Amino acid sequence: MDAEEQRVLGALLEKERTVPASYPLSLSGLRGACNQTSSREPVVDWSEADIEAIVKRLRTRELVRVVWADRGRRTLKYHQVLAELLDLADDERALVTVLLLRGPQAPGALRTRTERLHPFADRHEVEACLARLAARDAPLGPLVRELPRQAGQQDNRWVHLLGPVEVGPAGGGAGGAGGGAGAAAAVDRESVLADGAEARDARVRSSYDAVAATYAERLADELQELPFERWLLDSVAAAAGSDPVVEVGTGPGHVTAYLAAAGADATGIDLSPAMVAEAQRRFPGGRYEVGDLRRLMRPTTSAGWAAVLAWYSLIHLASSELPGALAALARPLAPGGLLVLALHVGAEVRHADDWFDHEIDLDFVLHDPAEIRRLVEAAGLVDLEWYHRGALAARDESTERLYVLARKPS
Repeated sequence: MDAEEQRVLGALLEKERTVPASYPLSLSGLRGACNQTSSREPVVDWSEADIEAIVKRLRTRELVRVVWADRGRRTLKYHQVLAELLDLADDERALVTVLLLRGPQAPGALRTRTERLHPFADRHEVEACLARLAARDAPLGPLVRELPRQAGQQDNRWVHLLGPVEVGPAGGGAGGAGGGAGAAAAVDRESVLADGAEARDARVRSSYDAVAATYAERLADELQELPFERWLLDSVAAAAGSDPVVEVGTGPGHVTAYLAAAGADATGIDLSPAMVAEAQRRFPGGRYEVGDLRRLMRPTTSAGWAAVLAWYSLIHLASSELPGALAALARPLAPGGLLVLALHVGAEVRHADDWFDHEIDLDFVLHDPAEIRRLVEAAGLVDLEWYHRGALAARDESTERLYVLARKPS
């Protein structure tokens, strides 16, 4: 199958499990499933005529069946028969679906991305299922294979063998197709989930707990050296006026304290209890709480936040987690409220075992600016404004920075 046929079949396989009441899919429904901006790599924008042409090819190969709607208007609908032809068990089907929709992936990423399709207990179950698929006998033979590890990756990726797939510069695609996806394809931002999201969260919490006091001592005054960041925070405080704002991932509390000094009704939350304790100690007049940005609630004094700031607090998340995190941050915004992001950008996952002379176990994910902007818009936010600055040599910075502001529609 070519890449277009893979996308259509992957979309049908997915929707049969996630929205069974709407399945089989109409032409319009199939177009929407193929053109989703989340859980798809690459993102496409196909017309209904494009879909019809692809489905015609699949029907000729007896991979898609056309049926009539069983109620309401007599509408043609499309049903995949690939799972039946391949005799896929539920766990195998889930992995094949996500590989068709998102290309080569590591076991940890596959476990996270298949949660709605099949609940794998851990990455070892994913690896065992991949091994079964790779050991398939004739007539079809293996359905997946493991790729050599690429530079910048911490885990081997797997690819399906149902047609050519771009695998990046380290090797060719399935069936002998060449790579050529470029440097961006070489970074595996899902590697941070190699042993699951809960284990990653535990490492983040314990690492920040370990460095909290030293981190605060070294960085609590950093805004004095950052005029652009002060200007940006002043703008956010002015826009919020007397309405409440929240900083998620507040660390030692200095950004929240700056917003409060600028007149904002500011609250800070952080995953690390030690960081929250440090913030409360340094800024006793402020409001600081332990909390998870993915479970952000509305303020008790208002129907929504005037601004939500994720100030370098998305830097430990895998790419697949960003849509959910952004949705969680946008949801409790008041109409017209601002989402403000600060991130390190690049094509790399950096691992640290030592930070401020403390032993830690932490991965820092550098994200792609264009992808972040696309995801913010996909979250339904408007009036996108963004700033991309280089590393400041005077501060020994080693990464470029991205700042994004976007508004919740009124």
